[in-house]
Order: sequence, then structure tokens, then C-alpha cells
Amino acid sequence: MDLEQRKHWNENHQQLTSLIFMVDKHVQAVDLFLTQHALLYSSQMNGSGVTTLEDHLLNQMTEQAFRTYPVKVPGTKNSIAWHLWHITRIEDMTMNVLLNGEDQVFETGNWKERLQVNYIHSGNGMTEEEVADLSSNMDLSALLAYRIEVGRQTREVVASTLPGQFNQKVDPIRIRKLKDDGAVKLGKNGCLTIGAARS
Repeated sequence: MDLEQRKHWNENHQQLTSLIFMVDKHVQAVDLFLTQHALLYSSQMNGSGVTTLEDHLLNQMTEQAFRTYPVKVPGTKNSIAWHLWHITRIEDMTMNVLLNGEDQVFETGNWKERLQVNYIHSGNGMTEEEVADLSSNMDLSALLAYRIEVGRQTREVVASTLPGQFNQKVDPIRIRKLKDDGAVKLGKNGCLTIGAARS
């Protein structure tokens, strides 16, 4: 994506946030979501042939750059690999469990073994040592394949939603399922830390 495309993406994102809860604009919101979503993934995810943000990110990236934090900043050591892992795990959980009431792609596709990771949660609250372990040992090809599978599943879930569904509260049973599955860690106050990522 060039600068003009990114500007257009930002404008569309603002429009989407204003449409997504309008029942009478549901079809328009879903179409716009799917357009925006595709641009965040590899172009292989939906075969559009349009160069995406992920395509730009990974173009000519070395494995070392992928696995290590690219700059020296106190208090943060999360690699690009960790960030892609984290956002994909969050999407998998929210779309498949919280929105759709089904199992995660991570579980149904045997991704723990395929990714060669020791973690099943989203990565929230990981120590620097755990981040380094995940970043160093994860199978990067499997990570990109997992992202594609999650992205495709998300598109199916969102395309099948009904008007008003985005306004519904999440069923507490679905939240409990994430906890029971070990998909999220509990914070010090006992609350789930699904999206409060370390930066």
C-alpha cells in the first residue's frame, strides 16, 4: 500500500466505526469491513492480487528482523513475530469464540504443534523471557499460514452476521470458554487480559 492507499484505508476505517452499529447499514458495514480486513493480511489470504500492508511489512524482511525487536526502547522487547502472533490470536478468539460461539482455528487446526510454540494464550502479560522464547522458536512459515487461515475464517464469520448482531453483548459463557481453554491469562486483579497487550 502506498501513502494514498493508506490515507484511503484510514478514511474507510473512520467510516466503518460510524456504520458498524447501525442496523440499517449492516450490509454496507460488512462489505467495508471485508475490504479493510483484506488489506491487513497477506494478499494470499483472499487472492485479490492487491499489495497489502502485510505484504509491505514482510517484503525482504530478514528472519533476524522478524524475530527480534527492531529498535532499542526501554520497557518493550516484543518482536514483529510476537505482534503478528498476538493480533492473530486475538482475532481468532474474538471472531470464533466471542462472536461466533465456536472453537478457535488454533484448536481445530492443531496449530500449537504446527507453530512449535509452548503457549496457547494471546501473549498478554508475557515476560521478556517468554517473548524472546516465542520469537526465537516459533515456526514463521506456520505463523503466516495460521494468519491466513484465521483471516479466511474471520471473513466467513463476519459475512454471515445478521443485522444487529454487532450490538449484542457477548455471552458470558463464551468469555468463560476462553478462560477455561487457557486462551487468556488473568491479570493481578483476576480480570481477563484479552486485548491489553504489552507494547
